[in-house]
Amino acid sequence: MSVAWLNTGDNAWQLTAATIVGMQSVPGLVVLYAGIVKKKWAVNSAFMAFYAFAAVLIAWVLWAYNMGFGHQWFPFVGLPHPIISMNDELTQALLPTSNTTAAFPMSTMVYFQFVFAAITLVIMAGAFLGRMSFKAWMIFVPLWLTFSYTVGAFSLWGGGFLSTLGVIDYSGGYVIHLSAGIAGFVGAAVIGPRLARDRENFQPNNVLLMLVGAGILWLGWNGFNGGDPYAASRDAGAAVLNTNIATAVSVIVWTIMD
Repeated sequence: MSVAWLNTGDNAWQLTAATIVGMQSVPGLVVLYAGIVKKKWAVNSAFMAFYAFAAVLIAWVLWAYNMGFGHQWFPFVGLPHPIISMNDELTQALLPTSNTTAAFPMSTMVYFQFVFAAITLVIMAGAFLGRMSFKAWMIFVPLWLTFSYTVGAFSLWGGGFLSTLGVIDYSGGYVIHLSAGIAGFVGAAVIGPRLARDRENFQPNNVLLMLVGAGILWLGWNGFNGGDPYAASRDAGAAVLNTNIATAVSVIVWTIMD
């Protein structure tokens, strides 16, 4: 059934952007991690990313989305609640920080924010390759999502206390990359170094696979930054172009310096 508020162009772009971001995790970081580690860890490292993508989605729709973007429970987190009914999914999406609506359904909003949450855990996995057992990772993923990611998401993007103070995070610099970096650093420090015999020779087992993963990550940023205006708008086009220019300059500078 058509509704007056639905803009099919905005909805199509938002779903496309979300899918491109999702591809940064699966298969982007899956193949990058498989290629960057020693051969004996390739499958384990790849599946850490694959598992996290699936586990985050289940937790996201059952309780975590509303902790990050739902009704306020505390100034830094929302009330845990499922968002899987058709009434939830077909209603008009709400953008909490600006308290405005978007021209696409809530299901699109939930999926778009899910791929951001998922890649945060997948990025963090890079610090634990060759350090953490897979069983420990299985438990860690939903716990960290619940007690850390949702706090940052609600505080900055969900209308929480940081957003009311005027703090702006356009595309995850704080919510995703800073939080993943700090958690990865702390986790690696707590777990400790890899075994000495493994550190003697830690050459990547497949450099070409690493480059494939890096290329997927590059193009995935089109969805990351291009999707954040929440519309198929001029801002989205500018974000996509400038994201690629910045990446190309980085590659050229790195290549010249190397």
